[in-house]
Amino acid sequence: MIHKFKHNDLYLVHDVNSGAVHIIDEMVFDLLDHYPKLKKQEVVNKLNTKYEEEQMLQAMEELDQLTESSQLMSDDQYLNNSSFTMKQHVIKAMCLHVAHDCNIRCKYCFASQGDFEGVRALMSLETGKKALDFLIAHSGNRRNLEVDFFGGEPLMNFDVVKELVTYGREISKDANKNFRFTLTTNGVLLDDETIEYVNENMENVVLSIDGRQDVNDFMRYTINDKGTYETIVPKFRKLINSRGDKSYYVRGTFTRFNLDFSDDVIHLADLGFKNTSVEPVVAEPHHDYALREEDLDKLKSEYDRLAEVMLERHNTEEAFNFFHFSIDLNQGPCVIKRLVGCGAGAEYVAVTPEGDIYPCHQFVGNEDFKMGSVLVEEPIEKPDIVKSFADAHVYNKPACKDCWARFYCSGGCHANAYNFNNDIHKPYDIGCELEKKRIECSLYIQAKLMLGASND
Repeated sequence: MIHKFKHNDLYLVHDVNSGAVHIIDEMVFDLLDHYPKLKKQEVVNKLNTKYEEEQMLQAMEELDQLTESSQLMSDDQYLNNSSFTMKQHVIKAMCLHVAHDCNIRCKYCFASQGDFEGVRALMSLETGKKALDFLIAHSGNRRNLEVDFFGGEPLMNFDVVKELVTYGREISKDANKNFRFTLTTNGVLLDDETIEYVNENMENVVLSIDGRQDVNDFMRYTINDKGTYETIVPKFRKLINSRGDKSYYVRGTFTRFNLDFSDDVIHLADLGFKNTSVEPVVAEPHHDYALREEDLDKLKSEYDRLAEVMLERHNTEEAFNFFHFSIDLNQGPCVIKRLVGCGAGAEYVAVTPEGDIYPCHQFVGNEDFKMGSVLVEEPIEKPDIVKSFADAHVYNKPACKDCWARFYCSGGCHANAYNFNNDIHKPYDIGCELEKKRIECSLYIQAKLMLGASND
């Protein structure tokens, strides 16, 4: 299976199963409409008014060579891969909800402004310890374990966060494990002491901001209806400037009120935030900020613009990284990641302040998806939920089977699929369309950079 597309001045073909990407010319682009489905002479007869026969025959010979070397029209490498067929599911990552409370009110918040449609609560130290114990006990031979301190706003329970980091380091030594901690924060409560601690102890930090001040403050504001931009920007800058080479992302959300979201990505880059992830809102259609199918052309053009700006700034002081344009052409990440994505429900779970276990943070509060509790002797009380999520891979999703993007998007977000289609096996259509566009832009960027390197 292949996917071919034209992006600005480049013709590209992507071999879905091998992951190979080839820069081609217009003639080969047209040949691939017919070859190898038709015999060579039949293809020549179809296109002989546009191209020379000898050139077409030579090009088809080169396509044959690529096919023989499994770089084009290749067979599926994953379906029978032992890493997939013999996979033993272990939990390797946890979203630890240390606070079901928040000090700001975001219009689009899926967590109902921090309480996940429940009671506002902070996780106790004892519950947090039980959660980390659970993660170690269910991690099998996996050594590196990921823990994201999440909310609500986790800095509202920062003393517990710090104690859990200390506890995690203590128990990981005896278990021969390594906890990698992440903090996701809106930044309002950051101060110098907190910044210093975060930079010393968090492998990654996710900083929430939507972009330009008017855009951010329209959607993200305090309990007193004041925008957060002026408060958080200097704090985020201070954190990043003192962070060194450690990972971070500024993460935003774009809505129907800022369809020109590329301006927000560029604005964040101009503020000095080099690693950005500005993502489409996922909301039910009745919300005025929800994206609609009629917005897709505009959104795709914004991704095109963003790709060109990134190329213009490459290798300059103004260069920046956009999370959704960062894909690996060398068949990474691992096989399982390509087939099942984030691993929600099977390799990744969320734990609430009450100790309840859910497949991920976006299912929290839906009792149908409550898997168990870290506070009881047998934490996974509903193993059927684990199995259903483990089986929700690209080969079990009808819409993904014939989709060229399946090994990059890994079937999309289970929560989005369920929230829109009441079925984790049926992807969210708008999300699919935008994901495919982002992948094309990423392939185009990498092709352009390769061409630039070869011309140096």
